[in-house]
Amino acid sequence: MVELDQVRINFDQTGLWVLNIALAVVMFGVALGITTNDFKQLLKAPKLLLVGIGSQFVLLPLVTYFLIVLINPKPSIALGMFMVAACPGGNISNFMTHLAKGNSALSVSLTAFATFLAIFMTPFNFQFYGSLYPPTAALLRMVELNIFELFKLVVVILGIPLIVGMVLRSKNEHLALRLSRLLKPISIIVFCIIVVIAFAQNLDVFYDHIHRVFALSVTHNLIAFLLGFFVAHLFRLSLNNIKTITIETGIQNSGLGLLLIFTFFEGLGGMAIITAFWGIWHIISGLIIASLWARKI
Repeated sequence: MVELDQVRINFDQTGLWVLNIALAVVMFGVALGITTNDFKQLLKAPKLLLVGIGSQFVLLPLVTYFLIVLINPKPSIALGMFMVAACPGGNISNFMTHLAKGNSALSVSLTAFATFLAIFMTPFNFQFYGSLYPPTAALLRMVELNIFELFKLVVVILGIPLIVGMVLRSKNEHLALRLSRLLKPISIIVFCIIVVIAFAQNLDVFYDHIHRVFALSVTHNLIAFLLGFFVAHLFRLSLNNIKTITIETGIQNSGLGLLLIFTFFEGLGGMAIITAFWGIWHIISGLIIASLWARKI
């Protein structure tokens, strides 16, 4: 069996371009449902903003670092965990929050704000913690990661679609809402097809190594949910807001993580496998948690 840190996931340039476009369209579709008023309302509630953003961009990467130091996984797996923790909340968190009967308006606002901050915070957190942990720092030196190129790609995939979508929403709300309803399912279906194809082309790799990341991904994801729950509870938020912060912290944009891995790390085995599995698992765990909460109301 090939050592996991030397394994590469095969993903051609055509697939990479389609993945870029699909993620940008997903973000554009989300932005079509966001208004500047969403940001204003969040700024009027600094406590919610502090808890939501702090849980995602400060505490989750920090807790991930301590978890990695404690369990000492393979360097490529550790780097994948840093990547997941550095990404903003996933777009499906809005659906999960609605299902859980949480604060949907807060969820949408946090998704928008976190996406904007991710332009800066995702490259920063990934580079900072990846360089802080010696085994992953060695991997980063081997691939010669250019942090400015990483920043530019995040801007293109997240920043530009966010701005363009919000501008269109402000100019033509009717058209924006119609496009949003059309684009979201199409882009997500295309993205899922790409991930399935990537799995199909690398079944032997996933079969050989999935056991290395299964328990770790489930544990990492559970810690993320618990972190959001206890931080929100510590700040004495309402139950609806606790649900929202919990889901926003536990649902990460693993699609963005996969794109960055395929672009800058040539599908480095441990990184790609744990990020891809997280992308599947957080949907399952999110649906379970949201369904349990929904039944209690």
